[in-house]
Amino acid sequence: MTKNAIILPKNGKIRPVIENLSPEINNGKYPTKSITGRKIYAQADILVDGHDNLGFRLLSRHSSEKQWIESKMYGINEDRYEGFFITEKIGFYEFKIQAWVDHFATWQHEVEAKIKAGQHLVVELLVGIELLEKIKKLADKDDKKEITDFIAILKDPLRYQEAVWFCLSEKLHQWIEKYPLKENLVESETRRIFTDRNKAEFSSWYSFFPRSAARIEGKHGTFQDVINLLPRVKELGFDVVYLPPIHPIGTTFRKGKNNATDCKPGEPGVPYGIGSPEGGHTEIHSELGTLKDFKKLVKACQDMDLEIALDLAIQCSPDHPWVKEHPDWFKILPDGTIKYAENPPKKYQDIYPVNFETEDWQNLWQELKNVIFTWAEWGVKIIRVDNPHTKAFGFWEWVIAETREVYPEMIFLSEAFTKPKVMQQLAKVGFTQSYTYFAWRNSKYELESYMNELTKTEMRHYFRPNFWPNTHDINTFSMQTGHEPLYLLRFFLAATLSSNYGVFGPTYEYLVCEGNPGKEEYKDSEKYEIKYWDWEKRNKITYVYTHVNRIRKENSALQITDNIDFCTVDNPNIMAYLKTHENGNRLLIVTNLDTYQTQSGTIHLPLWKIGKGHDESFIVHDLITGAKYTWQGEQNFVALDPYILPFHLFRIEDIHH
Repeated sequence: MTKNAIILPKNGKIRPVIENLSPEINNGKYPTKSITGRKIYAQADILVDGHDNLGFRLLSRHSSEKQWIESKMYGINEDRYEGFFITEKIGFYEFKIQAWVDHFATWQHEVEAKIKAGQHLVVELLVGIELLEKIKKLADKDDKKEITDFIAILKDPLRYQEAVWFCLSEKLHQWIEKYPLKENLVESETRRIFTDRNKAEFSSWYSFFPRSAARIEGKHGTFQDVINLLPRVKELGFDVVYLPPIHPIGTTFRKGKNNATDCKPGEPGVPYGIGSPEGGHTEIHSELGTLKDFKKLVKACQDMDLEIALDLAIQCSPDHPWVKEHPDWFKILPDGTIKYAENPPKKYQDIYPVNFETEDWQNLWQELKNVIFTWAEWGVKIIRVDNPHTKAFGFWEWVIAETREVYPEMIFLSEAFTKPKVMQQLAKVGFTQSYTYFAWRNSKYELESYMNELTKTEMRHYFRPNFWPNTHDINTFSMQTGHEPLYLLRFFLAATLSSNYGVFGPTYEYLVCEGNPGKEEYKDSEKYEIKYWDWEKRNKITYVYTHVNRIRKENSALQITDNIDFCTVDNPNIMAYLKTHENGNRLLIVTNLDTYQTQSGTIHLPLWKIGKGHDESFIVHDLITGAKYTWQGEQNFVALDPYILPFHLFRIEDIHH
């Protein structure tokens, strides 16, 4: 045998080739994502030499099941085939594709051609008898009897016309489909899909600091104060209450107002400086309450169909118990000190990053897993992870998989604003949802390009965006104007472009906007001080919150992200997009991106997307204002005054005569 000789295959009679499976990530290295009740459309290129007919099936199953479920596949273009199955339960699904040369279908096709050409069948009927004898072994009792009868017809020269009729019959087509002769079949590799609960795909987050939840000025908020605010959160229509860290805060190098290095007496410190003699990531900051109080908050949320999201910041204050117990979990400098966090020119002397290259990495990983499992035991089902891109990918892949084994309903949100491929890798290794660049996408071109990247490329299979117009860390330059129409627009875009979104309020609804000069962050940031808010206050923004969140819950087209199609508009300041659902829910969203003056233009609707003809009239019903307009055909006029509302949220409705 020569050095480069090709080894003979186990079965050289296998002829089909299966290539280019979809969905898959990195050739199957990572699972794609789904939610319960979602159709998964699996595709592949299936080829065979010559002119024989192909047989193919999509096979799928939940990881808890032994039996594969077979589904039909259909051609969608040349040599590309598609089938679907439904991910009904939380957990892992797997699918694969089978293909074989379908000699029975090939035989029937050839026989049909010969009959149409007027040729007499002799040998062909003998071949048909052989094939029928094979499927008879697979058939159920009733079909077995009927197949036996047809074999007799094919064998009887006096019944030749009946035999010809049978060869052309729908009955034979049905048997070929029902009892495939999978001889010398080939199977694709198996691909995995992780199915999350519906909250992974559809959620609206409201973020605030619990220590600012008190209704009395100058008082430190408690979990009971947070409970008292839940009716307000519910009224505004949000369903996730996201709290920054709730753990003891260190005093060594504690930061004061605006990240000042001199902390004045009574200043509360930064919640991200986690850890004190009271404990670390599995303890509760005593001024907020006790663990019993926190569990009471979790229960109160459950009773109102809300959920708590906790913030996992893998970092420690110098007073964290881990610093004394496991100093080797941190980077020790040549002078014997522990390296604190820096983002030049910023210095965070109150925070020690964890060193993921520690020799004791296994115990570190186990302890971090213990933190997550402890929170899960408290009833937490959503975790927002602070800066996951500064921790090892391998750790996240492991700990998310470990968590799913025991707590499959856990949702992980990646708060990573970093290089695109790093953000994508975090999503691939398991993060359920991901922060995005939405806050910095402002023009029509930027928004449309970004949405098409998220929803029309491979990213749609693994990267679930969560859009935030602001966070407690991010106050973009455009938002520092405090211009109310812009705030309305950015909230509305987040809530309608993406099925997952969030806001940091009440900063947002009260137009708190002053930034540190030259920086995209808040002046007098709440990270460094306790704020007093008038929680009873209502305004135009809270009104829009309430209505948009209600509309999102009532319209399934807004509960998915990747069902978006942009419309052509002859004005670069107006952006319009369709969101449709297979149940018939059809929404047209129109926005004026110029929040300082009225803009108008003609929208070109893809009528086939909404099931309308060129001469057919239909109603566009603005679900926020209640206004209704009758439109006809592809081109229709809109005008938006941003000082009234910089958007329309139309539901497309039929005219009933």
